[in-house]
Amino acid sequence: MFSLIGNGSQSLSCSGSSTLCNMGAEIGATTSIFPFTEASSRYLKATNREQADKDAKNFENFTRGTGQDSFFKFKADEGAQYDELIEIDLSELEPHINGPFTPDLSTPLSQFKKTVQEQKWPEKLSAGLIGSCTNSSYEDMTRCESIVKAAEQAGLKPAADFYITPGSEGIRATLERDNTLQTFEKAGGIVLSNACGPCIGQWKRQDDIPKGTPNAILTSYNRNFRGRNDGNLETMNFLASPEIVTAMAYAGSTTFNPITDSLTTPDGKEFKFPAPKGLEGPETPFEAGREVFQVQSGSPNPNVEVAISPSSERLALLEPFEPFPDSDFSGLRVLVKVTGKCTTDTISAAGPWLKYKGHLPNISENTLNTAVNAATGEVNVAYDLDGSKHTIPELAKKWKQRNQPWLVVAEHNYGEGSAREHAALQPRYLGARIIVTKSFARIHETNLKKQGVVPLTFANEQDYDLIDAGDEVATVGLYEMLKNGGQGEVSLRVTKKDTGKVVEIKTKHAVSKDQAGFILAGSALNLLAKGN
Repeated sequence: MFSLIGNGSQSLSCSGSSTLCNMGAEIGATTSIFPFTEASSRYLKATNREQADKDAKNFENFTRGTGQDSFFKFKADEGAQYDELIEIDLSELEPHINGPFTPDLSTPLSQFKKTVQEQKWPEKLSAGLIGSCTNSSYEDMTRCESIVKAAEQAGLKPAADFYITPGSEGIRATLERDNTLQTFEKAGGIVLSNACGPCIGQWKRQDDIPKGTPNAILTSYNRNFRGRNDGNLETMNFLASPEIVTAMAYAGSTTFNPITDSLTTPDGKEFKFPAPKGLEGPETPFEAGREVFQVQSGSPNPNVEVAISPSSERLALLEPFEPFPDSDFSGLRVLVKVTGKCTTDTISAAGPWLKYKGHLPNISENTLNTAVNAATGEVNVAYDLDGSKHTIPELAKKWKQRNQPWLVVAEHNYGEGSAREHAALQPRYLGARIIVTKSFARIHETNLKKQGVVPLTFANEQDYDLIDAGDEVATVGLYEMLKNGGQGEVSLRVTKKDTGKVVEIKTKHAVSKDQAGFILAGSALNLLAKGN
């Protein structure tokens, strides 16, 4: 759990605090919280939720006993203890740019030009993209609007392609009403639909960069894994605030510092961007947006038949997964041993593949297709027991056809990134029964259990070196642990493919009683279908 506390948390807008909580997933948090402040109250009113604001304040004034805890407060208790306390002085915090290929490679803005040149990253900025789910609030967009208006007055236009993705239909409608979107479009910006959009590869680049060509884009999104944004493994996505992205789009350069550097206007004058200014919320309440996008509900009818064309490439009925056997696993094989970062984008690529989200067999063709083979360093390469070379999804599909269940071996924070259910569904569909790693991203770990895949971690991280692709694996204690509602230890008995030597590897797990039920049933859906 990630909690925002301290005086600084009182100075943040509600949407600003929400952005920090959104990013909590990148540090492995399953829950992020911030206190109820005056900014929270203002946001509830602006979004036509006055009653929720009144209810919150009534709770805070409702006494229950005596002493310090007699009132309920939507904030951390006085003297609360934490596992780790990180202090950030907001008045001294410098803007940073993160990337490429990971959100946790951070460089201060003042050092970014030097770093770009030292690392030989592209100095030309191909595109600047703001919005999506993380930095698309009314406050974010109006601060960017102030930058665009200042540049417009100086006669400047963006030097790189500039894209804007409103965060919701309500935000889009309100920004349109208040002429913010028109400001962006007048400057040459392209306003995209209210969706994940380019963050997961759903956009059309205007510059026709050939696949495999190194290039740089700057976005205000929360993830930038290799290949995520446009399917080009050489596109370097650098993450920054919407204001930094907007200003740097005008420069068209990754070495431009909007705080210290100047641009030359058409009449030869020097122009420096003023500090951005925006509104926390609109002066009048948010617009609801188009009615067609509002919540539609009706009574469920189990007698309605779901009709899917047998020739459809985008929809297919989801068949129930087989339940756990009445004993421990035996005869599993290691499909691939992965090294390095293995995100949900690595396991289930986005972009053009998303059109197959309703067709599990088709979308499974991309499974682990950017994973790095630990033995060879090759990307998307796996070897069958006879030594024949395949892509990882090809081999998984081949093993599924010959009823060969398998497991994946990986390193730290396996499944980092988007909480993409297909990153658990696809391996399960292709025959995965276990994923064993040094550590998991917790949301993905939970998703695996919901699909009947057992996530295990090495009790001793060095044991990662004891198991390789093609090795045969049997579980010891797994079935008993599941029958006991998650209580018990599990180890892996590994028979080496090349030598026949047997080694036993101790593992750890975080399977709860409910999750044990999911796995035994074959998936959470299987269990729900039984009415349990």
